[in-house]
Amino acid sequence: MKTILITGATSGFGAAMARRFVADGHRVIATGRRLDRLAGLARELGPAVLPMQLDVTHSATVAALLEMLPPDCRQIDVLINNAGLALGLSPAWEAELDDWDKMIATNIRGLIHMTRAILPQMVARNDGVIINIGSVAGEYPYPGGHVYGGTKAFVQQFSLNLRADLAGRNIRVTDIEPGMVGGSEFSQVRFHGDDARAAKVYEGITPLSPEDIAETASWIISLPRHMNINRIEMMPTCQAAGPFAVKRG
Repeated sequence: MKTILITGATSGFGAAMARRFVADGHRVIATGRRLDRLAGLARELGPAVLPMQLDVTHSATVAALLEMLPPDCRQIDVLINNAGLALGLSPAWEAELDDWDKMIATNIRGLIHMTRAILPQMVARNDGVIINIGSVAGEYPYPGGHVYGGTKAFVQQFSLNLRADLAGRNIRVTDIEPGMVGGSEFSQVRFHGDDARAAKVYEGITPLSPEDIAETASWIISLPRHMNINRIEMMPTCQAAGPFAVKRG
């Protein structure tokens, strides 16, 4: 049994991973901003889930996280840096700076602060797994993806550079980079609660699901200690990388 800490476990990928890991026989520390959602997850899944309110953008709280946990939960075997968001799809010259700041604070600063809080104990034990949730947006640009894509490109490079630091140690780091995924709040958040606009994103297609991401994460942590998956890029069959844009006239 592993102790797995998941950020952003109130919905979507995080909740799906909590369910999968408990089904696999692990213990989950489910963190997020909405305590009522976490409490509901704990009621659903039982004592294998410890709900804990946490906003990864609050750096002092993240730094004190381990001391806030019960003593028998402080050894974190797996860290899932899942908390993240996209905000807006306007071109850069019309985008809201507040949206940019929130994406950077969550997708970059929150992720690196969580990693810095947990990694030292993994190094001391010479054992552990970190899974960062990136995106194909970090690899392929698209209109309106400017800062979101930039934050996910950071996640990719940060993950690979962690591996460079950790070479020779049994601490694995993987960047999971999904394409289109339905069944989460991603598009509702991106469009600031416009459910109708969010629903149109998935009309007529079968996207990936949060359970697909959970399946991938479950496989990663089941692998032998000497085997590292650097990054996994995954898309539904309805999606592919597009041609270069060429504007004429």
